[in-house]
Amino acid sequence: MNRENKRKQYEKGYYKTHACDESFTCRNCDRLVVPMGAGSDHRNHCPYCLHSLHLDIEPGDREADCGGIMEPIAVWVRKNNEWAIIHRCKRCGDLSSNRVAADDNPIKLMSIAMKPIGNPPFPIERMQEISDRLEEL
Repeated sequence: MNRENKRKQYEKGYYKTHACDESFTCRNCDRLVVPMGAGSDHRNHCPYCLHSLHLDIEPGDREADCGGIMEPIAVWVRKNNEWAIIHRCKRCGDLSSNRVAADDNPIKLMSIAMKPIGNPPFPIERMQEISDRLEEL
């Protein structure tokens, strides 16, 4: 079923109040994604590669016309210590945040979380020199 037919089938905001119980094939890794195992009623990204699709403007509204692949670029910790994934659309650059699902790939999550540590914005071999300069101030 294409996106236009899905929009016509459900009224605006349907997914804000109803569980999403449909399986889908991930457009990034081509794996079948089923709704069971997410730990929530709203599966919004692939648990294997963590990619998503740019479907919503507001969560659950299915109003975005872009339809681009949303790449996981970072993770952050919400107020309740729950992790969330920051996605960036490869087509339009829009950013969104999605809760981590119960069955998300933990190695992929940690890889995204550790990316800034492995690629610092300064030369790692000069860390002691930078530290010493900061102490002088």
